[in-house]
Formats: sequence, structure tokens, C-alpha cells
Amino acid sequence: MPQADHDQVIAATREWLEKAVIGLNLCPFAKSVYVKNQVRFKVSDAATPQALAEELAAELELLAETSADKIDTTLLIHPLTLQRFLDFNDFLDIADAIVEELQLDGELQIASFHPKFQFDGTGINDIENFTNRSPYPTLHLIREASIARAVEAFPEAEMIYEKNIETVTRLGIEGWKALFAK
Repeated sequence: MPQADHDQVIAATREWLEKAVIGLNLCPFAKSVYVKNQVRFKVSDAATPQALAEELAAELELLAETSADKIDTTLLIHPLTLQRFLDFNDFLDIADAIVEELQLDGELQIASFHPKFQFDGTGINDIENFTNRSPYPTLHLIREASIARAVEAFPEAEMIYEKNIETVTRLGIEGWKALFAK
């Protein structure tokens, strides 16, 4: 994929992060690392799940070996593979196995975002799914120490999920679309 395409993928992901994740406060922990430029945006050219798995392992190792002051979290964006949500969802078991294989469980974890994200028991167009919808399939590599610090600062962290559903429900699908209207 040419660099210009990478730039477009990152720009779309930044827009989603700024307008939805931070703008709607879907993740109250995101803003602080974003404004400090501690979010790594990595676009993968992987065209197969196996190639993505290899790149994921390399990104997990890089994050583990790098100071949180430089990279606190990584968004591994993979526009060329796992376009079907069910394939992406199945890949999450592989991703978790890679974390364990690298002996990084307890240190790093992976959150998932996808343009067709769908929670179990919901319809494809149900608004609550939009809390985890991103422009491209994305694996969010997160330091558990960062999560622990954030949870200390946000006393009711377990309520974030419910608050997010309330937020996007109030917004509605038309409001969601309006967020990204140019």
C-alpha cells in the first residue's frame, strides 16, 4: 500500500478518534495520551491473517520494549485483511494467544474495533454497535498499567460501557453520520 494510502487511513482513524472516541468521551482515558502524542498509528499491509499475526507480534514486542512516555498505546490498523466482522472476531482468539505466547499477558491486552462491529445479541444496525465501530479493522494494543492508572482516576470505570450506549443512543445513527460529515 503506498504511503499516501497509509496517510489517508491514519487521517480517517485520527478523525474517528478525535470526533467519536475523544469527542463523545467514549473512552475517558484516550484524550490524555492522544494530546501527548503517545498513540502509535501503525497501518498494516498484511493481506492475510497469518501476516497480520506476525505484524501483531512485532507491534506487541515494540510496545512492551518502549517507554510509555514514548508510546503508551498502539492502534494497529489493517485495512487489507479481516474485512468480515466474524473473521475479525475469530482472529481475536489468535491475538490473545499471541499475547500469551510472548508472555505479555498481565502487561498488554488487546481491544477491538471494526467498521462492522456487532455485539452478541444485537442487530447489525443497532446503535450500540457504533461504540466499537472504527473506519478500518483495528487492534488496540493497551498497557495494563495504563488501564490501572486510568481506572484509579475514573472511579466508575465499569459504567463506561453503559454510558457509551446511552451517548450513542441519544446521538442516533443520523447524529453519528453527522459527526463525520465534511
